[in-house]
Amino acid sequence: MPVSPIPAKLLAWYDVHRRVLPWRAPRGRRADPYRVWLSEIMLQQTTVQAVGAYYRKFLSLWPDVKALARADQDDVLAAWAGLGYYARARNLHAAAKLVAGEWGGKFPGSAAELRKLPGVGTYTAGAIAAIAYDERQAAMDANAERVIARLFAVTTPLPKAKAELHDHAMQLVPARAGDFAQALMDLGSAICTPKRPACPQCPLEKYCRARKRGVQEELPVKTPKAVRPLRRGVAFVVQGASGAVLLRKRPDKGLLASMLEPILGPWTDKFPKDAIKQAPFAAQWKKRPGIVRHGFTHFELEVEVYFAQMARKPKLDAALWVAREKLRDVALPTVMRKIVEHGLDEGGPLFDYTSSARKR
Repeated sequence: MPVSPIPAKLLAWYDVHRRVLPWRAPRGRRADPYRVWLSEIMLQQTTVQAVGAYYRKFLSLWPDVKALARADQDDVLAAWAGLGYYARARNLHAAAKLVAGEWGGKFPGSAAELRKLPGVGTYTAGAIAAIAYDERQAAMDANAERVIARLFAVTTPLPKAKAELHDHAMQLVPARAGDFAQALMDLGSAICTPKRPACPQCPLEKYCRARKRGVQEELPVKTPKAVRPLRRGVAFVVQGASGAVLLRKRPDKGLLASMLEPILGPWTDKFPKDAIKQAPFAAQWKKRPGIVRHGFTHFELEVEVYFAQMARKPKLDAALWVAREKLRDVALPTVMRKIVEHGLDEGGPLFDYTSSARKR
């Protein structure tokens, strides 16, 4: 079987055009498995642009896996707040404890062993093993899938095509497996983009079957997304005399587990006719105009927000006052940040919001 020229062409391009990313090892140096793992978990369903600041913050707080394992979960969730998909943070902490404890602080050196870590699936294990250890693995993020789908003109719709795309990629992985994985990501980010790919600038243009057929912008084919159901609810934002906001901790299991929230009513298919009846205590509640919208993986949410000013903390289980200037530093997920910001309705934006679309 003849050796494909594609890997050498792509690596030559990568050696010139590789991106400088905070988690990427300098040329000629071995990648730190901890940093690779941390970045790969953060990059799941999240943009490179959004991850950078969070990655630097985590490293400053917990420079190695043993430090992260010693951290309190609430502190990890607080550092993660705003990045979304919060099960990733809980799995990150659990995996750090496993590596620091049972494995003596040393990350497993193969994709098969890496898959034993909480929150590490087939793709993530392959990416870590390739980048950190040069194990011959195909790291198939959305960029890599797009490049491979076009190279081989794969018309099977995603996600059904994932196994087929992985098989094609595995045929190309060279000895420099880590560089090859990152080269695919960079090519998909800079050249082989979802719309208007810069084919004349692509080092693989002459080998691309989709380009030869003129269908590059039609690939990869994606199965239409199902319409997500709409849920509605009411939130009650309380501010103290000092400006602090009343929050409480969510249950340790389920959606947004262990995170903080303002006081919420149940989420159903309709707004309640008499929302004030859901208020946890009597107060001078004022309904804020408009609604807060937020998209979860499996449903859309719309929330009406009521606001009250109170001099004393009401009797409420697991409730705490959080100073306005500290709201960015606690485990308050994006949807709750939106609700609190809408409820306070003054002083300008409190938070920066991150994108949840994965695009390396």
